Amino acid sequence: MGIIEFPKGFMWGAASSAPQMEGASSRGGKSPSVWDHWFQEEPHVFYQRIGPEETTGFYSKYKKDILLMKELGFNSYRTSISWTRLLPDGHTLNEEAVGFYRDVFERMLAAGIRPVVNLFHFDMPYWLYEKGGWDIRESAEMFAVYAEKAFACFGDLVEDWVTFNEPIVPIEMGYLNDKHLPGVFDLKRACQAGFHTLLAHVKAVQAFRKNEHRGRIGIVLNLTPSYPKSENVEDVKAAELADALFNKSFLDPVVKGEYPEVLCEFIRNESIQVNMYPDDLALIKAHTVDFLGVNYYQPRRVKAGDESAERVLDRSFLPYEWPDRKMNPHRGWEIYEKGIYDIAIQIRDEYGNIPWFIAENGMGVEGEDRFRNEAGFIQDEYRIEFFEEHLKWLHKGIREGSNCYGFHVWTYIDNWSWLNEYKNRYGLVEFDFDSGERRKKKSADWFRKLAESNRLPGEEACDEPSIRH
Repeated sequence: MGIIEFPKGFMWGAASSAPQMEGASSRGGKSPSVWDHWFQEEPHVFYQRIGPEETTGFYSKYKKDILLMKELGFNSYRTSISWTRLLPDGHTLNEEAVGFYRDVFERMLAAGIRPVVNLFHFDMPYWLYEKGGWDIRESAEMFAVYAEKAFACFGDLVEDWVTFNEPIVPIEMGYLNDKHLPGVFDLKRACQAGFHTLLAHVKAVQAFRKNEHRGRIGIVLNLTPSYPKSENVEDVKAAELADALFNKSFLDPVVKGEYPEVLCEFIRNESIQVNMYPDDLALIKAHTVDFLGVNYYQPRRVKAGDESAERVLDRSFLPYEWPDRKMNPHRGWEIYEKGIYDIAIQIRDEYGNIPWFIAENGMGVEGEDRFRNEAGFIQDEYRIEFFEEHLKWLHKGIREGSNCYGFHVWTYIDNWSWLNEYKNRYGLVEFDFDSGERRKKKSADWFRKLAESNRLPGEEACDEPSIRH
């Protein structure tokens, strides 16, 4: 029992990305990304036909946004650099972009906001995609060139570097789904593209260490704990494989320096040949991360697969709807707060208690206008409740020894979200798409109290969070 207070120096803030915040995707010397190209070719697949040129406008409004972040109590903020803005052709520095990002990071520091800077957030350059994207090894080499340029340009201002945000997502959504380009269903290509993505990460870490840059380097992974339907052997095996494919395929190599055996066995059984050089595995082993960022939104519920199914993965495991689940109906995701605690304990016990932070946690809601009060402000108590319940479980994990040092919400302000655009809103701050105006939601004031006090607002006593099995 006691006040829910977080460790001294805890990192409070939010996360976003260049393609979702900056806008101006055809201005300032930037070349097209895959999203710019896709929108140009098929605007009808984007919700309300809103493309990456018309996002939240951070490129022109960053000075006011940073001041507003300070008002919200942020002591840190994770954003990303646009590869296509910094190096439009992959080699030549865009000086306008250098000036833009330097001013952003300098103003953040002046406001007492620590920049956590990510190099890649789903926005592959279209010129590289035309060559083959993550299918080809050259993508890893080109990423290392980009990383070295970024370290050299901004290393005096940035101490916390992230190579990738959710590297499994472009693989899952682009090679086992049609929500990202190339939009194919090909497990063999997915495995090869996943390896090249990991190699790109490793080569960036190698460049960072070789040049003795100050600070530290890590990665942000979206971890979805895999819970079996039952304790039956087949259900448990199905959950272990899903965990290996969607969590440990990156988690184990970046922290432990090796792939999980469950994944290796699956690849062998499916006769999948992943092309690699003889020293690649040693390179992975030698370049593990300094810290880990974890995005947590939902669990994965799994049952045994259907042996008669057409797709390989469906033969291996299938989704299972837990009868007692609580849902966010707007996003279609289960809300399971205890998952954040399970992640904390797993990192403590299985991954050397590496320093880690929650790099994203948030709730997307459609049609927030209906929660607007008479004064015109959105009363998003549902978002406050979402954060509070997750933070109670996170605090329990920290109290039990997990080395978590921060919590970033998704996100500071409603932002552009790939094919969904502004359908679901996640921000502490409302974005008026027509006027560009920023308006704080109720959760913004709640977050300020949280960050400034380093404890849950209004919580005088802490009972153990209630457990839903």
